[in-house]
Amino acid sequence: MAYPGIQDARIRQLNAREAVQGRYVLYWMQQSQRAQMNHALEAAVHEANAREIGVVAAFGLTDGYPEANLRHYAFMLAGLKETAQTLERRGIRMVVRRGSPPEVALELGREAALIVCDRGYLRHQRAWREQVARRAACRVIQVESDAVVPVEAATLKAEIGARTLRPRIHRRLADYLKELQEAPVRVRNANRRLPGLDLNDPDGILANLKIDRSVGAVRRFAGGSAEAQRRFAGFLNQRLERYAHNHNQPQTDDTSEMSPYLHFGQISPLFMALAAAKAAAPQAAKDAFLEEMIVRRELACNFTHFTADYDAYGCLPGWAQQSLSEHRRDRRPHLYTPRQLENAATHDPYWNAAMREMVCTGFMHTYMRMYWGKKILEWSRTPEEGFAATLALNNKYFLDGRDPNSYAGVAWIYGVHDRAWPSRAVFGKVRTMVASGLERKCDIRAYVEKVGRVCRKEMNLKSA
Repeated sequence: MAYPGIQDARIRQLNAREAVQGRYVLYWMQQSQRAQMNHALEAAVHEANAREIGVVAAFGLTDGYPEANLRHYAFMLAGLKETAQTLERRGIRMVVRRGSPPEVALELGREAALIVCDRGYLRHQRAWREQVARRAACRVIQVESDAVVPVEAATLKAEIGARTLRPRIHRRLADYLKELQEAPVRVRNANRRLPGLDLNDPDGILANLKIDRSVGAVRRFAGGSAEAQRRFAGFLNQRLERYAHNHNQPQTDDTSEMSPYLHFGQISPLFMALAAAKAAAPQAAKDAFLEEMIVRRELACNFTHFTADYDAYGCLPGWAQQSLSEHRRDRRPHLYTPRQLENAATHDPYWNAAMREMVCTGFMHTYMRMYWGKKILEWSRTPEEGFAATLALNNKYFLDGRDPNSYAGVAWIYGVHDRAWPSRAVFGKVRTMVASGLERKCDIRAYVEKVGRVCRKEMNLKSA
């Protein structure tokens, strides 16, 4: 299999079946929820053009996506509505059906010549693709489009940290940091009568879903590729030049804030990397951003791909587990219940502000995420309870929760991708963070004030 502009390492045939006669080529969309810069979509277009048939893009909308709630579904549906409209203009029918994603793919796959899917890095995402590949009567091809350098092209093992993955990424980067061109769709607007949900009524869809409604939608972030590209252009033009100096300054707005859009695949990491590399900004700023955008993000993909228990305490390195266990009986001056944490009811005003930002807007500055998690470890009866509480809050409130970056970020708090430090109470050899460090390294009081303004604005938008 070879497709123009798509590197071989992105492509994997998931079963041994051949392509068959069919009405269309099915692109089963799950991870890469966008119409632009999407390698899996372009592979489907090439396959359809070769057969002189149309392309159908399919999405399975399940009520039971792990740990998802109204906040996540509302953001996602806004993006899917836009994606369907963009595909329609290109001559591609998009069908969204309610049901298990693999079952939706298999149902629509009965009349497909072959199925092309994108790649997910989490356990259930892999299982879904394996299920489709096992049961489909036709060939199933997976095309990776949400990593700049495909996971296995960089390395074939779990890396211990950025310092070991970085040189492997950089050795291959020139091969993959290349534009992806869209091919014309030869058979346009075929299969228009295939039934699916009316994406022009996302509120109606949401009302009928049997989902957790305890966490409401946010107004700070509007879903969709157009909004993602607008925000990213603003970052490149107005804030990238300050990124190297300010990305660990939570009182500023000098980060990209693109993680919700990357999580839902509403913007391509390749698109972002190419645009950043071309931006009119100091090279140090661009290098700092690309380090986070490519190396750090793809370290997280590496972690979830090669670590079976990435969401369990057992994923921690042995030295961290041993050290935390040796200090599990240490005195903890402050202990908080999950409810107290969720309500931002601690003695620490900096932590409370971070928690309020998370609950109110679905987002938190990266530097504060580290502090936030370290304190939960410190304020929990056991490290195991702290790990569980951190992950639960992370997945419940963050728009980008339930994501390789999230799982790697929570695990980092407990020692993954880090080194042993001088031993401290409670933490042992796991890195600590303290309030005095925030006061020394940034204007933390200005951050608290910023969160107050952001949350008031969010509340006003919701009540308008």
